Amino acid sequence: MDEQIDTKKILVIGYVWPEPKSSAAGTHIMSIMRLFKENNYKVEFCTPCAISEHSIDLNDEGISSSSIELNSDSFDLYVKEYNPDIVLFDRFMMEEQFAWRVELNCPKALKILDTEDLQLLRNARHQALKENRDITKADLFSSLAKREISAILRCDISLIISSYEMQLLKETFKIDSSLLHHLPFMVDLKTIPNKTKAYEQREHFMTIGNFRHAPNWDVVLYLQKIWPLIKKQLPNAQLHIYGSYPPPKATALNNPKTGFLIKGWANDAYEVMENSKVCLAPIRFGAGIKGKLLDAMIMQTPSVTTSVGSEGMYESEAWPGFISDEVEEFAKKAVELYNNEKLWNEAKVNSTILLKSKYDAEILSKKLIEKIDEVYKNLEEHRLDNFIGSMLKHHTMASTKYMSQWIEEKNKNK
Repeated sequence: MDEQIDTKKILVIGYVWPEPKSSAAGTHIMSIMRLFKENNYKVEFCTPCAISEHSIDLNDEGISSSSIELNSDSFDLYVKEYNPDIVLFDRFMMEEQFAWRVELNCPKALKILDTEDLQLLRNARHQALKENRDITKADLFSSLAKREISAILRCDISLIISSYEMQLLKETFKIDSSLLHHLPFMVDLKTIPNKTKAYEQREHFMTIGNFRHAPNWDVVLYLQKIWPLIKKQLPNAQLHIYGSYPPPKATALNNPKTGFLIKGWANDAYEVMENSKVCLAPIRFGAGIKGKLLDAMIMQTPSVTTSVGSEGMYESEAWPGFISDEVEEFAKKAVELYNNEKLWNEAKVNSTILLKSKYDAEILSKKLIEKIDEVYKNLEEHRLDNFIGSMLKHHTMASTKYMSQWIEEKNKNK
C-alpha cells in the first residue's frame, strides 16, 4: 500500500501562478503543494494565466509546471498523458473550466477544490457594504453562489479555510460535511521566531495587502477616515501601507505631511511587520481568513482589526490585540495598544498561544492527508453518497462544457 501512495501524482490547476510574497492565497497554495511533496507525491502545477514578475520559481521547489489553454482540447491530451491520481482546482473558476475535461479523460482521479475563501460570501458582503446595509440571505444566494456551491458539490473534497465558512456551508447551504475539510493556513511552528523585537525597538503602524484584492483597497480608503483620529493623539506616528501592485490611485494617496505613507512592494513582509509596533486591519468585507493577521501573529506584532477581519481565526482564545467595527473605537484601541506597553506585551504573548492552538502545520497536514487517503480508498462509495454532485455533472447541466466546446470551434474558424 505504501508503494501506491509513493507513486501518486497530483495535478494542481491554478487560477494564477503562485505569488507567496504577494498574497495569502499564494502562500496557502504553496503550503499545500509542499505538503504533497513531503508525502512523496509527484506534483505538477499548471495554469492558463501568464507568468508574472513575482511568481515563485516552482523548479526550485521540485514542482514541474506547464501552461495550459482555456477552451482547447489540448488540455485533454495533456491531462490524459499526465494521468493524475488527484486533481486540485485552485478556486471554483478552474473547476468550472477544467473539471469536465478531467472527468472525461481521468474519471477515477480524486477531485479537490481549494476554495481559498468563499467568493459568494465576499461578494455578498461587498454588495451590502456598497448599499450601506446589513447582509441578507438574498445577497448570499446569488448567481455567483450557485456557481461556487455547484463546484463544491461536484468535487470529492473541498478545502475550506475558515471555521465560519465551514458552518455557513453546512448550516445555510446544507452541504454534507463529508465533502468539506477545514484547512486553515498551515504554519511550521519550528521555523517561526521565538523572540522578536521588543516594544521599545519598534515604531509606527502598518498594514499590508495585495492592492488588486478589493477588500485590501477598501482598507486603504477606510484608513483615510481612521488615521486622522490616530494621528491627532500620536503626532509623531506614521502609517506604512505595503502591498504588491499599487495602482496610481493608491500612490496618489501618499502624504508625508500626515504620515500616511504608501510604501508599495515589501521584499520581506515579516521584516516590515516586525519593525512595526501595531498592525491595522480595518477590514469591512471579505471572506476566508486574513494572511496579514497571521503574519502579525508570527512576528508577534499586536493588531487591531474588525469582526470580519478576525472571523474564523480564533474561538475561545484571546485575540492578540483588539477588535472593533466603529471608526472612533478602532482609533481609540489602536492608540491604546500603541501607548500601553503592558497591553502590548500581553497581545504579543497571545499571538503565540493562538498560533499553537489553531495553525500548527504538523497537526493540520496530518489531518488533510488522512482525509484524502480515506476518500481515495472509498472513492466509488463516496461519490454514490453525493447524488446531487453526480446530478450536477450530468450532461443536461454541463453548460460550461458546451460553451467551452463552442468557443473552441469558433476559435478554429478564425
